Amino acid sequence: MATAHQTEAPKITMAQAGGRWLSRTFLPPWWMLLITGVAWTLVAIVLLRFDYTSVYSISLLFGFVAIGAGIMEVAALFMASGWWKLLNGILALVFFVAGVLAFASPGDTFVALAAIFSFVLVFAGSFDIVMAIGARKELPVWWLQLIGGIIELTLGFWAAGYYGRSAALLVAWVAAFAIIRGVRDIVGAFRVRELQHPDPVT
Repeated sequence: MATAHQTEAPKITMAQAGGRWLSRTFLPPWWMLLITGVAWTLVAIVLLRFDYTSVYSISLLFGFVAIGAGIMEVAALFMASGWWKLLNGILALVFFVAGVLAFASPGDTFVALAAIFSFVLVFAGSFDIVMAIGARKELPVWWLQLIGGIIELTLGFWAAGYYGRSAALLVAWVAAFAIIRGVRDIVGAFRVRELQHPDPVT
């Protein structure tokens, strides 16, 4: 005979269940997002504090940023699953190719460098928009990545129309890319921590 008083199993909401599923499928550890966010922010500060006047130095600068972004996407690839893994892989490839092109011909014109960077911004922005929409039901701060993706996409089309503008503008574009990624990763880190380490249900 069943006892009169049985302990009920803890109840969780659909949002909590979805968040736990999300954290198990393709979200990286929260501390990794925090580290990458701080790293991107430091990169942006360094970019804005130095005066780059030659296309050679800006090409090398962009090459390092692109390679760094590619390495971070590779790290995310090993923690992703399903079609997210494919998207991370494609984005990592785009970053690596852009970085290699910047290193291979650092003496090209500002117009050529802007063309490479515009392609990276358009691709990265599109990826962020798709990822934000895909995670909108599980991640409350999905709109932050959506806004960042829209800004990247806008900057990409702006860079595509580059015709002899200043070197400072190119540096500002690269710094803006780093700032967007830094803010996204830092804010996302704390939200992912809530999903991966939820408070005990009473």
